[in-house]
Amino acid sequence: MSIPLTLNRKDFVSDQTVRWCPGCGDYAILASVQKTLPDIGVPKENIVFISGIGCSSRFPYYMNTYGIHSIHGRAPTLATGLAIANPELSVWVVTGDGDGLSIGGNHLIHAIRRNINLNILLFNNRIYGLTKGQYSPTSRPGTKTKSSPMGSLEQPLNPIALAMAAEATFIARSIDAHTQHLGDTLLAASQHKGVSFVEIYQNCVIFNPTEWVGLDDRRVRDENILYLEHGKPMIFGKDLDKGIRLNGFRPEVVQLGNGVTEADLLVHDETSTQLAFILASMEYPEFPAPMGVIRRVEKQTYTDGLMGQIAAAQQAKGVGELRKLYESADVWTVTAKAEKRIESKQTGRLSLEVDEAYVDDIEREPEITTAVQDRLIEDTIAALSPNAPITVDQSASLAKAVHQMNLHHIGCLLVTDAQDKLVGIFTEQDMLHRVVGLVADLETAVIADYMTPNPIALKAHLPIAQALHEMHVHGFRHLPLVDDEHRPEGIVSFRDVVHHLKEALA
Repeated sequence: MSIPLTLNRKDFVSDQTVRWCPGCGDYAILASVQKTLPDIGVPKENIVFISGIGCSSRFPYYMNTYGIHSIHGRAPTLATGLAIANPELSVWVVTGDGDGLSIGGNHLIHAIRRNINLNILLFNNRIYGLTKGQYSPTSRPGTKTKSSPMGSLEQPLNPIALAMAAEATFIARSIDAHTQHLGDTLLAASQHKGVSFVEIYQNCVIFNPTEWVGLDDRRVRDENILYLEHGKPMIFGKDLDKGIRLNGFRPEVVQLGNGVTEADLLVHDETSTQLAFILASMEYPEFPAPMGVIRRVEKQTYTDGLMGQIAAAQQAKGVGELRKLYESADVWTVTAKAEKRIESKQTGRLSLEVDEAYVDDIEREPEITTAVQDRLIEDTIAALSPNAPITVDQSASLAKAVHQMNLHHIGCLLVTDAQDKLVGIFTEQDMLHRVVGLVADLETAVIADYMTPNPIALKAHLPIAQALHEMHVHGFRHLPLVDDEHRPEGIVSFRDVVHHLKEALA
């Protein structure tokens, strides 16, 4: 329930002089935020803005709310602690493409995946502005800057795709120059329970002034922006005469008329994960830039889950007391020998006495740990009872490969050559990153072009410890097994290892 308040934009304007470059897009974003906050129904004293380092990170100074100007990339971490400690707060993270996606990348990902109840605003100008114009994690290949005078060679990060990979429950995009749209997007983000991630295209007039040409000019922007509305077809253009339809797995721009109608177009569904990935892949200028709420789903927040655990613990064991916790297990009792050692340190004399019982205790490893290590070294991979391999020839179509995976309910398919030797592996990750939204016809596409070639494979006589090592180092979920002729014999997973140890140590 919203709280009746009589606030306006001026209530959120601080007494600090705003010091961004003249014409910077941050001015428009600041104004939109200040204009939107009176409508979110939260008292001013319950609103907090937290930033890292960068041009955008000056934001807390210009807001007449509580604020924290933190260190580089760590704003999501501070915001996480604050939001959990005080769930009544409306917590806002302000970060840039450099601050949030470079040094702060992992902090951003984990705040998103935990579904912390906070709002993350990522200003994306595809450049480092504060440090005077170096290429950033979102700069396009070929971008010439002081740190890449011959053009950037790096593949840029896609903020929306990254948020999707972290399973953000609310994802949206807007642009600084379209203040009405930005305000509506911010309001929607504030009303979401859980993490909200909003990418804001922001213009850096000094170091990257042409990045959003075609999107920030009201005279032409409607031709280049796809405004998303839940349950409505994806139509765009000044005359609403263009749209987006799906050709196989790949979106395409179509002109309405000549047999193409609204019924042929994609209909936006904020709850569809697959559609959100497709929208994330649509890059301007090949496609109109999707703007608005891309994804909105309801999931348990981290705070609600944590409070539930605390309540369950209190119901089972009662409300705890800090002193009792201190005086519970794992408390050391200072002996006469220990007192003597302390006294010797205070007088400057070194005691040569050693509490042998204490040393023995801290050096003693749990028996279970030793048992696990022994089984991992002594038992071979064959003891895991590997599953029989499901294979497909490298000349097979993607359609056949997908059919095999669905038929056998597997997430990993082994690919062989004409001599039945292992040449590749095709996983659900390959499907997601190389096929969905990219391949129009599965019947004509050949799996050899989309598999991971020459995968690491082991023989069944090797110890389980080696299999675990390969899985850990390379991040594998599955590991193929081959014979002396490099023909597939089976496949094992980390789950097989866990099951084996559970049975062996029972």
